[in-house]
Amino acid sequence: MTLRWGILGTGGIARQFTRDLLFTGHPVAAVGSRTRENAERFAALFEIGAAHGSYESLVADPSVDIVYVATPHPWHYPNATLALNAGKHVLVEKPFTLNAAQARRLVALAADRRLLVLEAMWTRWLPHMVRLREILAAGTIGEIRSMSADHTQLLPSDPGHRLNALELGGGALLDLGVYPVSFASELFGAPQSIQATATFKDTGADAQVATMFGYPGGQIATTYSASTTRGPNVAAVLGTDGRIEIDSIWYTATGLRVYDGAGTLIQDVRPAVEGRGMQFQAAEAERLVSEGRIASDVLPPAEIVAIMATLDQIREQIGLRYPNE
Repeated sequence: MTLRWGILGTGGIARQFTRDLLFTGHPVAAVGSRTRENAERFAALFEIGAAHGSYESLVADPSVDIVYVATPHPWHYPNATLALNAGKHVLVEKPFTLNAAQARRLVALAADRRLLVLEAMWTRWLPHMVRLREILAAGTIGEIRSMSADHTQLLPSDPGHRLNALELGGGALLDLGVYPVSFASELFGAPQSIQATATFKDTGADAQVATMFGYPGGQIATTYSASTTRGPNVAAVLGTDGRIEIDSIWYTATGLRVYDGAGTLIQDVRPAVEGRGMQFQAAEAERLVSEGRIASDVLPPAEIVAIMATLDQIREQIGLRYPNE
């Protein structure tokens, strides 16, 4: 089933997603912004038929079947709620919401209205991550015992930038750390124990966050995120009979290598991807709707809420609270 997309928000991530949608044949029917000028500029750039000067107008557009929410973090919950109440399926940029309480309400609303709501954790549907799940399911590296992943970037230091503003949900954890935390959740579920430490910028936003998770089965996951330095951005999954190493940049379209217990390379996975690869999450949403489903097996609503709960616990440990919660 082909859904007609409406883009809510006109920032950089909205441009990247729209570019991948159009490049791979997914129709974009409309775009909405807080101003008609921004919407019209975006529509002209991508040759989109309808430009709306408000989010309310976008979600009311009958030519739109599904809305992609691409606004800053604090507006994910109200914007997704707006779209669901208008009867639209929703793909929400990560982090899904600011906190688990908002996530629970959003998931409950979608279920009540029999609509799809999905977090745009695009990494999960990239070909190398699909292959990773297949390798793990086959038992190629034995029982999984641990994982490690980092997401580190040298981002703007301007105190007024969104990434450094607490009132906009800025900081390393929600912008960057959500990726490795989500990966750990995919492998092991919700952690039984959490240890977290962080350093902060003068604005109060977190500059770097390190975590260690423990699980009932004895597994351990470590993550590190930082907005002040760029590291290798790699990930590894270790098993009793081998390991998987995901290349830089692990959360984007890349490759992976599988080693047996003796350290011998046994698989080298290099899938070809058109564009940046954000279209795979759109294809998942379209598949689910065409099958009459409102929940993904790869990233179900309950897990989305659990990930936000883990992020809440990390923030509680490091003393991070957003003023608009």
